[in-house]
Amino acid sequence: MSTAYELDRKHVFHSWSAQAEITPMVITAAKGSYVWDDEDRRYLDFSSQLVFTNIGHQHPRVVAAIKEQADRLCTIAPAMANEQRAQAAELIAGIAPDGFEKVFFTNGGADANEHAVRMARLQTGRFKVLTAYRSYHGGTQTAINLTGDPRRFANDTATAGAVHFFGPFLYRSEFHATTEGEECERALAHLRRTIEAEGPQTIAAILLETIPGTAGIFAPPPGYLPGVRALCDEHGIKLILDEVMAGFGRAGSWLALDRYDVRPDLITFAKGVNSGYVPLGGVIISDEIASTFDHTPYPGGLTYSGHPLACAAAVATIHTMRDEGIVENADRLGREVIGPALVDMASRHACVGEVRGVGAFWALDLVTDQDTRAMLSPAGLNDVVAACKGAGLLPFANTNRIHVVPPCTMSDDEAREGLAILDEGLKAGDVHAG
Repeated sequence: MSTAYELDRKHVFHSWSAQAEITPMVITAAKGSYVWDDEDRRYLDFSSQLVFTNIGHQHPRVVAAIKEQADRLCTIAPAMANEQRAQAAELIAGIAPDGFEKVFFTNGGADANEHAVRMARLQTGRFKVLTAYRSYHGGTQTAINLTGDPRRFANDTATAGAVHFFGPFLYRSEFHATTEGEECERALAHLRRTIEAEGPQTIAAILLETIPGTAGIFAPPPGYLPGVRALCDEHGIKLILDEVMAGFGRAGSWLALDRYDVRPDLITFAKGVNSGYVPLGGVIISDEIASTFDHTPYPGGLTYSGHPLACAAAVATIHTMRDEGIVENADRLGREVIGPALVDMASRHACVGEVRGVGAFWALDLVTDQDTRAMLSPAGLNDVVAACKGAGLLPFANTNRIHVVPPCTMSDDEAREGLAILDEGLKAGDVHAG
């Protein structure tokens, strides 16, 4: 047992965990698509950690940029102007739709969503925010209340102005739909009724993950996001798209919203903006909302907003993604390698109910019965995860699903290596399936 492990168990309080029941893996090194543990065992990282190492581990250009910035200027207060912060804002605004020129920097995705909601509330003078049940928006107080999944239960005060509704998800439809068209139409009708029942004049914003991530990686059906936009426009509601997980190449496009005919009012980001090398998130603000604060102070800020080391990493990451065609690689990898392989697995494994995804952003919905779609049990999922880890693969697992979310830089050979391990590991799930 390593000293690092012993010190961790003695002093580190881990998130989302019963502290006495966990045995965290000690990671001592990482490079590209691989990590190594304290016994020098190598693992192919199919999780991108928490779906954030979009350019892989230890990319030399980004590491060099952090080192160079540390030698020049480690930190500066957010009220000051700084070259790296300004360049990062310019580059991030440049990948947003037209009419988004300003960026407010945060430390991560949760506080990005907190501030986007605050901006929408201040701009509209309203308080309620509508979000989907199948969603995750962060662990801070407002963000966890806005989150739809069960992690909010213990922290849900029912006083944050959060109202939840069911978004579209055909495989597990809440609307008894049998086609994507039906699912879209019925989900929009449900949202309209929710708006009417809550009082449109009380609603500041609708907050949606462009492609829900932790909740299951299910892209919205054609027409859904434009339909939400139309409902927002009808009632003076702001649309916030959460791109924290789906953005910066993950969905095979710079932003996941690029895949849809929709223009939000606010866009939140984090994770892939600099692959998590230094904590960074933010809000990309439409010109209309930004102008609200031209002569009225914005009542919010963070000590480390636009931290120079984080912004230097973002600048280097975005330039690297462009120069090396990383977004294009993620798109091609999904279409040509990951997607076809997962579809083939689904045809051979009784525990695979559905395959869905785009780019480097995929999910296997695991079941005990393909007809009833009954979810694979936690024990069954744990068996699949254990089989994968035992063979040198780090998967991302949640509820009854395995998410295939490797670095966007992953090579075809690396992807095939991991997919072969996953294929074998799914046999442990088949044991639980009828």
